[in-house]
Amino acid sequence: MRLGAPLYADCSDPERWIAALRDKGYTAAYCPLDNKASDAEVQRCVEAARKADVIIGEVGAWSNPVSPDHAVRTKALEFCQAQLDLADRAAARCCVNIAGSRGEQWDGPHPGNFTQDAFDLIVESVRAIIDAVKPTRTCYTLETMPWMYPDSPDSYLRLIQAVDRPQFAAHLDPTNLVCSPQRYYGNGALIRECFDKLGAHIRSCHAKDITLSSKLMTHLDEVRPGLGALDYPVYLRELSRLDKDVTLMLEHLPTEQEYDLAAAHIRSVASEQAVTFA
Repeated sequence: MRLGAPLYADCSDPERWIAALRDKGYTAAYCPLDNKASDAEVQRCVEAARKADVIIGEVGAWSNPVSPDHAVRTKALEFCQAQLDLADRAAARCCVNIAGSRGEQWDGPHPGNFTQDAFDLIVESVRAIIDAVKPTRTCYTLETMPWMYPDSPDSYLRLIQAVDRPQFAAHLDPTNLVCSPQRYYGNGALIRECFDKLGAHIRSCHAKDITLSSKLMTHLDEVRPGLGALDYPVYLRELSRLDKDVTLMLEHLPTEQEYDLAAAHIRSVASEQAVTFA
């Protein structure tokens, strides 16, 4: 497996991008280009990564393809198609988005998010994105979330079966699935269940952490890896069972120093578990 994170450096030039990754010891990376990049620009990036043994883990397609607003939905589908095309040109592990929300907040909770209609609309949107691009070197994935599908390994498997496209795979963020005290205290078992059921489909993962406060009602907060209760020994052991190029990507931290501390914690746990990064 490979570790990566956002970079606080000028990555417009492939050589500077690779140098910044080497400086941090990362062998996985977020794609440094947007979908307006020419084929020549993408190829230079791909070649630099190949020579440096760096895997491009993800191209983000953050948008709302199931929005109730037709214009928003249409724009999101077009954006996801463009980002999936970029991911394919860049030979990224995956293009990742969330399923989207039936509410006004693109990534927020809504009572319509767990209906059969929402499930069917997710299937329709994923097919429309994949069928427009027909990727051959990457997959489209949906990040697991607490208040929309896929919200569990079982609902993810249902989506994979319903979408019925070989280019649809899984993206795992176990922190996002910890949405109750029961899951918080049993997150090691939850992580093992995710890998048991989704392991063959997982292309990339996110690295975060989570804490539970004693304030009523239930309050869960995302924190830097190492400051919460996510069972990283289990997480890293399960990851080590997968394809050696599966990527573990840090995200959502406010400063470069925070990313450095998060990476140091994950590497320390990996060492304790006799797990190695490529």
